[in-house]
Amino acid sequence: MNTPLTGTLKVPGATLHYEKRGSGPVLLMIPGGAADAGLYAGMAADLATRYTVVSYDPRGLSRSPLDGPLTDQRVNVWSDDARRLLDLLGPDEEASVLGSSSGAIVAVDLLARHPERLRRVVAHEPPLLELLDDPAPHRALFADVREVFRTEGAGAAMARFSVGLGDRPSARPTELPPEIREMAPRMHANLPVFLEHMLVPFSSTVPDVAALRPVARKLVPAAGRDSRSQVPLHGPVARLAELLGSPLVEFPGGHLGAVESPKEFAKQLLAVLD
Repeated sequence: MNTPLTGTLKVPGATLHYEKRGSGPVLLMIPGGAADAGLYAGMAADLATRYTVVSYDPRGLSRSPLDGPLTDQRVNVWSDDARRLLDLLGPDEEASVLGSSSGAIVAVDLLARHPERLRRVVAHEPPLLELLDDPAPHRALFADVREVFRTEGAGAAMARFSVGLGDRPSARPTELPPEIREMAPRMHANLPVFLEHMLVPFSSTVPDVAALRPVARKLVPAAGRDSRSQVPLHGPVARLAELLGSPLVEFPGGHLGAVESPKEFAKQLLAVLD
């Protein structure tokens, strides 16, 4: 159950690496930030008892090379990639989707543009800054993180990001599953892509709320219980829930709840998918 079937899919401008586990309706898992398919490894086995769990490396990250030079990434291109994966692996059914962080931005765009392909979309803390009443300070933080990356490197940029978000060290040590430890070097290598070409363009995306309203019943706005004080992470999805008249569903852990508390996160995910 833990060993996935792997494959590749040629899409315009890139080749996507994907992993598939289990059987049943398709559940597509879109990673966020510099992460790849390995982000969800800690909960994949629990989900694969009920779903065909598909995770993948987004274009330009890890094992999904681009055909040409790396440029600023676009949310609509990434959501087209996700739709093509659904067309390949679940062509005749509505699929469920989980997106986390920047992956949740992609999931929201996928629902706005291709609602007929989707049964339910769980968007966990998409940092859609433009939904905030005052996005300017958070926009400035994200731009500053990118500038620190350009001048001082990825380590300094991530430290600036952590301080800007008000991160506190976790109270309990997390024993990372082997698959997450295996992903760590790939994730580190992906940081320049995320910091230079994803962070600012993705977070400045304006979601199509008018397109989402008629299909709001399919969207589950989700946030981590431990993220309530982190305005750029928790605030946008809370506002999206309000705009769509949907309840905000809390998940265990914080922004990285899928890694911090994979069993509990999977249990909550199964509950909302049902």
